[in-house]
Amino acid sequence: MIYTTLLLFLVGLVVIIKGGDLFVDASVWFATITGIPTIIIGATIVSLATTLPELFVSVLASTQGSPDMAIGNAVGSTICNIGLILSISILFAPSVVNRKLFSEKGLLMIASTVLLLFFSVDTIVTKKEGLGLVAILVVFIWLNLKQFKGSNILVDNKNSQKKTQSRSVIKNIAKFVLGSIFIIIGAQLLVDNGRKIAEFYNVPEQIISLTLIALGTSLPELTTSITAIVKGHEGISVGNIIGANILNNTMILGTASIVTGSGLKISTRDVVLFGKVFEDIPHTLYVDLPVSLILMLILVISGIYNKKLKRITGISLLLIYIVYLTFLGYNVFAA
Repeated sequence: MIYTTLLLFLVGLVVIIKGGDLFVDASVWFATITGIPTIIIGATIVSLATTLPELFVSVLASTQGSPDMAIGNAVGSTICNIGLILSISILFAPSVVNRKLFSEKGLLMIASTVLLLFFSVDTIVTKKEGLGLVAILVVFIWLNLKQFKGSNILVDNKNSQKKTQSRSVIKNIAKFVLGSIFIIIGAQLLVDNGRKIAEFYNVPEQIISLTLIALGTSLPELTTSITAIVKGHEGISVGNIIGANILNNTMILGTASIVTGSGLKISTRDVVLFGKVFEDIPHTLYVDLPVSLILMLILVISGIYNKKLKRITGISLLLIYIVYLTFLGYNVFAA
């Protein structure tokens, strides 16, 4: 029984990753034929497409009575995006950043996390608070449009038409549809079987979502980052991760709290620290969100101060991520 569940969970990961890949391809193609500059494609469309797996998983989990999985998936993805994916990207390819653009997006990412932390103090993110998170999303979109208008980028319509002729419209429509279907099916498999795995091994759903599911749904960001590094566009990798994190905090958790009607309830559980048991602790409030915020602060302060993301920053982020995973594992075995 458990082997079948594990297999279906892995199938869900593969399906949702493939779906995300197809959706990204179709989204970029659409943006290209409409003449949208690459700066907008990378900052909004690619970030949106790569976070669709997290969106579907969190929304499905919240509507099916698993708020821990919904919150854990989104917050876990922000931790994984910076602590694992971006740290490795920086280690392999330190990148120079545009201080103005980087600070605007980075500070907005931090602001969205602080707001989410504030909303979580009473251990529930209500529907109204979800609307507040979505408002941050609107600001993020506005910032991207503002930067585009101020960049004086000219769109080459002839080049767009040429690319339109060289690609099959039917093929990309099929990619869009299939990608959407794969993401939905993969998300359902992850939620259903992730819950079963948690029950079988007596592991909190939140831990499964913070680790396995968060890593699985973050793989599109990993693929995008690796591709950007290989092609010498490290800045795209950083921009995509920051954009994806803003979307995780705002679009995903905002939408998940709105669709439930009653909001996202943050559950409590016992936490073991230095051999001492702290009972009924809201794990998301006191552990996950603070770790996410610390990673963001190190990333943004380092980038703004140095005008570059150095390897020492990547090492620091990766070490914090390893310590965080060790803490989660220790609590599972100590419980």
